[in-house]
Amino acid sequence: MTEATQTYIAPTPQAAIPDLRVAILGAGKMGGILLQAFLKTNLVDAENITATVGHAERAVALSAQYGVQVTTDNRGAAKGANVIILGVKPWQVPALLAEIKPSITPGTLVLSIAAGVKIGEMEEAAGKNVAVIRAMPNTPAMLTAGMTAFCRGSQVTDAQMKIAQRIFETVGRAVVVEEKHMDAVTGLSGSGPAFFYIIIEALAEGGVNMGLPRDVATLLASQTMFGSARMVLETGYHPAMLKDAVTTPAGSTVDGILALEEGGLRAALIQAVRKATLRAKELAKG
Repeated sequence: MTEATQTYIAPTPQAAIPDLRVAILGAGKMGGILLQAFLKTNLVDAENITATVGHAERAVALSAQYGVQVTTDNRGAAKGANVIILGVKPWQVPALLAEIKPSITPGTLVLSIAAGVKIGEMEEAAGKNVAVIRAMPNTPAMLTAGMTAFCRGSQVTDAQMKIAQRIFETVGRAVVVEEKHMDAVTGLSGSGPAFFYIIIEALAEGGVNMGLPRDVATLLASQTMFGSARMVLETGYHPAMLKDAVTTPAGSTVDGILALEEGGLRAALIQAVRKATLRAKELAKG
């Protein structure tokens, strides 16, 4: 496994992992996104996926939509799975682990995507000898453009870490971090898409204000952000260096940057990550 400084290449579709049986307990927003991504990329055979939801009617609808088994029985879904993904709300995790504890067998990997819930708390609820990985993906995983950071519990083997890496690199990019950084991951990449949508919306509004049609302005803003992110990821250059390459002396860009600094954009974004991180620490308490 590698640390956060490694540069990752863009993911490519891969064949299904042989004998991988996945239970997604809580196929809501993020759990549902991962379910769709697994099917879209053929990472897991449909017959080897079981998902759960809170209501029987929803289970029937999702089963018909995706062609996988969907139930309301968490313990039954977990039985026989070698990877169990916890997609419920953070405060629900301890009770869910207590519920499925009889279905967890040696070699089972419990993979939590619940914000704020520490590995030690999950090991205590599921049994200290259970392999637990704590992860934080984000919603662009729906388009296999996600960003996931994850960390390992004391019982996780190298082989299980490779499975988790494979799972998350199939839906985007993945990086291994220490658990002490996971709340900050939630504040930055977990919440970050919402921050970027606001920036895109604001840039598009600026274009509309200057006379551009709204659809054109939105396209210009969105593709510009997409391309700029690719420049950072694929060149490896620091964002400040890339910014300076656009900012010619006495040009239009520097005036725009001055307006951003006067408006406090930089400080506001830093504060947004800070506030989201602090809230992530509280979520597991309910």
